[in-house]
Amino acid sequence: MKKKRKILLLEPNYSNKYPPIGLMKLATYHRVIGDDVRFFKGDMKDFVIETIYEKCLAKLTQIHQKVNWKLYEKEIKLYIKTKKNSVLDDLLNEKEDQPIIKQWLEHYSNYYKKKEYAKLENREWDRIFVTSLFTFYWKKTIETIEFAKLLIKEEKNLMVGGVMASLLTDEIEQETGIKPFKGILDKPGVLDDNDLIIDDLPLDYSILDEIEYVYPTGSAYFTFMTKGCTRKCAFCSVPILEPTYKQKVETIDKFNEIKNLYGEQQHLLLMDNNVLASPKFPEIIQEIKDMGFKKGATFIEPNQYEIAIQKLKESYNDKAFVNKTFKLLNEFVNKRLKRNKKVAQEFYDILDNYQLLSKATIEKENILRSYDVIAPLYEKYRDKSPKQRFVDFNQGTDARYVTEELMKLMSEIPIRPLRIAFDYVGMEKQYVNAVRLAAKYGVKELSNYLLYNFKDKPEDLYRRMEINIELAEELKLHIFSFPMKYIPLFGEDAKHREYVGKHWNKKYIRAIQSILNVTKGIVADGRNFFERAFGKNIEEFKELLYMPETYIVYRSVFEEAGLTQIWRNEFRAIKSSHLWEETKEILNKSEFKNLNEKTSNSDIVTFLNHYTISRSDIQKKDIEVENIRKQFNQLIKKDRFVELTLTYDFE
Repeated sequence: MKKKRKILLLEPNYSNKYPPIGLMKLATYHRVIGDDVRFFKGDMKDFVIETIYEKCLAKLTQIHQKVNWKLYEKEIKLYIKTKKNSVLDDLLNEKEDQPIIKQWLEHYSNYYKKKEYAKLENREWDRIFVTSLFTFYWKKTIETIEFAKLLIKEEKNLMVGGVMASLLTDEIEQETGIKPFKGILDKPGVLDDNDLIIDDLPLDYSILDEIEYVYPTGSAYFTFMTKGCTRKCAFCSVPILEPTYKQKVETIDKFNEIKNLYGEQQHLLLMDNNVLASPKFPEIIQEIKDMGFKKGATFIEPNQYEIAIQKLKESYNDKAFVNKTFKLLNEFVNKRLKRNKKVAQEFYDILDNYQLLSKATIEKENILRSYDVIAPLYEKYRDKSPKQRFVDFNQGTDARYVTEELMKLMSEIPIRPLRIAFDYVGMEKQYVNAVRLAAKYGVKELSNYLLYNFKDKPEDLYRRMEINIELAEELKLHIFSFPMKYIPLFGEDAKHREYVGKHWNKKYIRAIQSILNVTKGIVADGRNFFERAFGKNIEEFKELLYMPETYIVYRSVFEEAGLTQIWRNEFRAIKSSHLWEETKEILNKSEFKNLNEKTSNSDIVTFLNHYTISRSDIQKKDIEVENIRKQFNQLIKKDRFVELTLTYDFE
């Protein structure tokens, strides 16, 4: 009989909006072939402490079974991490067998402090997979790989994949000694001697309940209808990640499998990079309809408690489904039954009776024993209201492929929002045509990324935003724009977020980010807000790019204090003088410390002092900023699709 291997899936501790699809497929693969799988996202030191705590818990329970050591999880972990005597005293207080308990607590703290877990004989993971995302998460990703090297039995079984791994393959190998996997796992026998194609497997949604991190996608199917792209845009990684365009990917079977395994999901998030390029687009739309996503489609949440119970009976990822059950039951009593105090108290008493109120006491056995009592109440009072379903081509559609026929087809599914790429101003004609067709066929909510800092000029960005304002006004549409700063795909500049394009400078970029700071990167439709934020015309916009960041963000405060107008008068005077070139050189670098070291001209220093004024120098509240922030925070909170579109600059 084949020995079970221990498989660890790691996502680095960065903020991201979509779950790691590659790791979800790998989880399915290893479970299918009988391995044990664990997923972690977060600080790797916390992961090590978690695994040491589990060993310590087992030992303490063996020594002293009368004590529920889970109730002391926080203290045990703290002692393992710090070895503080005050924590130890609390743990030993009035307990039998104190010497032996103390001995083992000290043993496990030393095990952590002396990195005993990294000794070859103590390593327990047979295979570790580290995923990667944006290249500018270089530092966090490398740190995760290096830590994983301390946990793997054999380094050859540490595998790194994902976006950054495919783009900076040689750099990762040079830095870590680990050769990453490039591309996707779309061939049989890549990892083991079998016929399974990992990329074709359904996603293991259960691993998402193993961790504390919550992805904002909510209830959704994640899938592809096509793979790759027909374009070769210089700013895009898709030609490297998915070099072969596949006009149609078999999806319906995987869709049905997910539905059977984890229940119906509300939305459909399609990860296609250029779905409109497919000549099989009519078939794709029909398949989306067959999945239950016709225009006006609604969704009733399945009984997630029953699904969790079934998985626990099958012993399918107990860790995840114990966590999920705990969350479901506590949300049910605290939120769903909030207005029905009598039933809420009854349900609370049941949870208390079966020790299901605390993570320290909840166990698989308790959950299953309480099923007959809880199930009828949960089914009776759970939310069964129909909710709208939406389809989101979340990587965007290509305006250059949009025709009346294709837009008519898209209008037959509940698409929201329709994302149309507007990468450069030269696409204006095709982009405007696509938006007009969307309006014609009743698609009223649109969204797009506006790439900047590439080969464009600042005025190109302004014009694209302005076009969206004009179209929204004319066609009565909602168009959300998300300016997204270009970062190179390769080389040292890919490893951070500091790259400055040919027609840009640091001051311009900081100004754009300051303008968007208040709205978390969203440019909403509405001329008044747009003109207030970006200027009434390109001339005003260009002047605003040179305004001090604090004056930009806290516009009302500094205007009322008179400082903005003083700056504006001085800026215009210096710009028309012989001092401009020297001043501009300093401004463009956006570094305003030690001004006397940057110039010997006192007039320039006096002007640049505006850039050293901080928000704390003005005590008055900026009500305008507070109101706008509140408005956009509410928008993000209530609209998952807006939240999913926020760029990395505003995580």
